[in-house]
Amino acid sequence: MTQPQNPETYNRMNIRIIGICVAAALGGFLFGFDTAVINGAVDAMTETFDLTPALKGFAVSSALLGCATGAWFAGPLANRLGRVPVMLIAAGLFLASSIGSGLAFGVTDLIIWRVIGGLGVGAASVIAPAYIAEVSPARIRGRLASLQQLAIVTGIFAALLSDAFLANVAGGSMEELWFGQQAWRWMFIAEAIPAIVYGVAAMRLPESPRFLVAKGRIAEATKVLQVYTGVIDVRDRIAAIERSLQADHRMSLKDLRGSRYGLKPVVWVGILLSVFQQFVGINVIFYYSTTLWRSVGFDEGDALTITVITSITNIVVTIIAIALVDRIGRRPLLLVGSAGMFLSLSTMAIAFSNATLVVNVDGTTSADLQGFWATTALIAANAFVVFFGVSWGPVVWVLLGEIFPNFIRAGALAVAAAAQWLANFAISTSFPTFSEIGLTFAYGFYAFFALLSFLFVYTKVPETKGRELEDMTDDMRVKQA
Repeated sequence: MTQPQNPETYNRMNIRIIGICVAAALGGFLFGFDTAVINGAVDAMTETFDLTPALKGFAVSSALLGCATGAWFAGPLANRLGRVPVMLIAAGLFLASSIGSGLAFGVTDLIIWRVIGGLGVGAASVIAPAYIAEVSPARIRGRLASLQQLAIVTGIFAALLSDAFLANVAGGSMEELWFGQQAWRWMFIAEAIPAIVYGVAAMRLPESPRFLVAKGRIAEATKVLQVYTGVIDVRDRIAAIERSLQADHRMSLKDLRGSRYGLKPVVWVGILLSVFQQFVGINVIFYYSTTLWRSVGFDEGDALTITVITSITNIVVTIIAIALVDRIGRRPLLLVGSAGMFLSLSTMAIAFSNATLVVNVDGTTSADLQGFWATTALIAANAFVVFFGVSWGPVVWVLLGEIFPNFIRAGALAVAAAAQWLANFAISTSFPTFSEIGLTFAYGFYAFFALLSFLFVYTKVPETKGRELEDMTDDMRVKQA
């Protein structure tokens, strides 16, 4: 059995493992930044390129098509090249997208550059949780895996704060800022800075020990486990990894197949976790919240400020989730989150049913909330963010890094992440149309899926708190035997 080192060495190992997990989670920061930066730019972009509601929805969510593609191919690519090289590729894609989007000549090339950035986002969404799960000791894996979500929400906050700052400096997102470029264009270009930081940080990361064992690089894997996990004798751990990876050399998407609806049950659990995370409508808040709050009476500056406050709330509750996930477990957090989201989304639907429809100059309609119902909608929206941020936001990423056995993890994560991005695309693209039907319909739709998510977790999602990845792999093999 492996034995822990003395307390001083143990603490040093904890600092090291936290350090490399924070560096890996920077991909989540860019993930959040890239997906949220559109929030402050969407109205100016719509005006600049004279977009219809349908085209606006597609322009906003087009990056998600790249995300799905990047997620799909990231797993096989990571198995071939390693986790760290894929992080470097993602950083390069982020950098290219930020500059290209900011200098776009029209909506067509803007969409192309957003899709390129989406490839990086999708790759990061697969690699970061896989890498963190593979280097983390079981006793703190939940908290370390939650760093991915903390990085995502911090990236969202940074993007929204950057948007608000640039719009305020210029006097509006449509106004010129530096070098003759409008403020909304600088919102995209600002992403170049974290993209470069992510690339530099990734260069300093050790490779995943499980990838190294799979490639027969035992000495390197031993060094990583000794330096970063704080155990003296790693032979048992190496042997456990070798057992769990015994079929990895021939792993393909065929290994995900099962007798129920074509896939293994655990793969379906991962897919449905991903879909429910998006179908509750969380990204509507972060993609369209500025537009939403302007539609109910706030000016652009106040709407951006509200969105930034909502993002800060998301960061705070994610930190709370990190403190709780290894104490009370994954399932309790998800169940509480689902119940809270159902109640808050239902409240938003009721609030908007009391809105007055206003016909805009361009012929479109928007909701006008006043007094009590405006306050109720604002409180309910932030309550929704709280319940999501303390549960489905971080915990889904934790589970996606844990529930899949080692011999199918990369492929299964790719499929689950691709499903998540396609679900995100469907929700984000449909919101402008949903809002034309009515915000009561939109938030009622999301509330319905919050209720379904509760039933799904209660009946299908396993608890993984405190279990080594290799133990779960062995359990999976027994079930398949």
